[in-house]
Amino acid sequence: MANLNSGLEPSPSDTLEQEEHWVSVSDLMGGLMMVFLLISVIYMVQLEIESRKIKDVAILYDRLRTQLYEDLHREFADDLPKWGAELNRDLSLRFYNTELLFDRGEADLNPAFSDILADFFPRYVAILTQPKYRQDILEVRIEGHTSSDWGLDTSPDEAYIRNMALSQARTRSALGYVLALNSVAPEKAWLTAHLTANGLSSSKPVLNANGVEDDARSRRVEFRVRTDADGRIATILQDVSP
Repeated sequence: MANLNSGLEPSPSDTLEQEEHWVSVSDLMGGLMMVFLLISVIYMVQLEIESRKIKDVAILYDRLRTQLYEDLHREFADDLPKWGAELNRDLSLRFYNTELLFDRGEADLNPAFSDILADFFPRYVAILTQPKYRQDILEVRIEGHTSSDWGLDTSPDEAYIRNMALSQARTRSALGYVLALNSVAPEKAWLTAHLTANGLSSSKPVLNANGVEDDARSRRVEFRVRTDADGRIATILQDVSP
């Protein structure tokens, strides 16, 4: 019976071997945990660095937009009321006085608006093409906007399509006129690389305080500046992607 009992019990060498086995496994698991922890820390540090870079870019471009707004406001503040225009902090300059812009339903510039553009646009370009701005401007958009109205017996869809064609034709007229000005000829290459014409129909109406469309103010022409902040942030993200 003693021999049978001794056969069922592990020998001291077997016990030691099992203990060494579990120690090896626990060491391996601990090592793997340390590796995963190190990878996580490195990843978190990398995310923090890139987050700071993106924040720095956003701050830089916010300052650029603020400075550009201030320069534009300083240049045009006295002219905006007589032009029927306003400058917004999103860097859109809106011409609202429809009596000066185009005849109703027509795409040709009124002489009064031609005179305004001849005065405004060279000064506008002179500011945008300063060394502190010109490399960071992605696009200068001429936007044509209409009200949602087209007249009686016209469905909303038909009115939208007709207004789209009208707004596109008007922005092309404005684009052709400002590009032909002799005063901007030295910057023609920069302008043709950055200046676009965009007819938006009634997709972005101006609303009054009650949320109702303001027909007169919805019929407008805007000059809008887009900076390259989004492009810079995308470049940062691309540089760190695996």
